[in-house]
This record gives sequence, C-alpha cells and structure tokens, in this order.
Amino acid sequence: MTEGHPIIWITGQPGAGKSTVGRALMGDLKSAGHDVFMVDGDDLRALTANADYSQAGREANIRRAQDIALYLSRQGRISIVAVVAPFRWLREEFKARAHVKEVYVHTTEARGREHYHSDEYGAPEANYLNLDTTNISVEEGVAAVREFAGLS
Repeated sequence: MTEGHPIIWITGQPGAGKSTVGRALMGDLKSAGHDVFMVDGDDLRALTANADYSQAGREANIRRAQDIALYLSRQGRISIVAVVAPFRWLREEFKARAHVKEVYVHTTEARGREHYHSDEYGAPEANYLNLDTTNISVEEGVAAVREFAGLS
C-alpha cells in the first residue's frame, strides 16, 4: 500500500449527500489548516467531457478520480472524492493500494435524484463508514467522517 495523506472516498447513490458532505468536510478541514482538494463526480465528468454511463465509461471516470486522489495524496494533500463509483471491486482494489477511508453515504429520504440511481451499485462490505444521512445534519456527518478518518 502506498502511504500518503488520507483519501476520503465518499460513495453512494445520487442524492444521498456525497457532494454535500464532501464540500462541508473540505471547508471544515481547510478552516482547520489542512491542505485539502475535492474531486466531485459531476465536476470530473464535465472537465473530462465523459458523458458515457456504460460500464466502461464509469470505470474510466472512477479510475481518473482514483489517479487524481492518489497524486494529490502523494503531494501532501488530503483528497476528498465524492462519486457514485458503483463497482465495489474497483473501490476495493483502490483501498488495497492506497490510504483510502471509504464512506458509504445513503438515505431513505426521496431527494429527487432517484432516476439517476445505478442498478449495478454494490454497497461496501468491509472497512468503511456507514453514513445514513436521512436524519442527521451535515455537521454531524462531517464530524463522523473526521473521526473515522482520524482527522478529528
């Protein structure tokens, strides 16, 4: 495993709160003096003009996010990645080779993005934070992630 600053990998279905928790976490860590960068799935797709939602297109997008996060981690930055990343095997592969703290964000609340849900999404099974955003505040979510990642 390559050591470096932690990579906070926030995964879950669209509308669960990945980007919301990620942005709030980034602001919280920056205000505490940490060097932080966030990769958001929507921003990454726009930047790379990848509108391919096939398995190959999703894999390419996930690998790009992994490469960026690993590079930043090696440069001394805390990386926050907020992407659906539906393929458990691809996330597990990354956790095996980098300092990744996986956060599974989910909700039972309808938030209007359900039509974007991935039928192939595989929830994590080991070594992750289970963050149900249904009945918690963003601040509570950020605190839970900080504690899990050892950044409290």
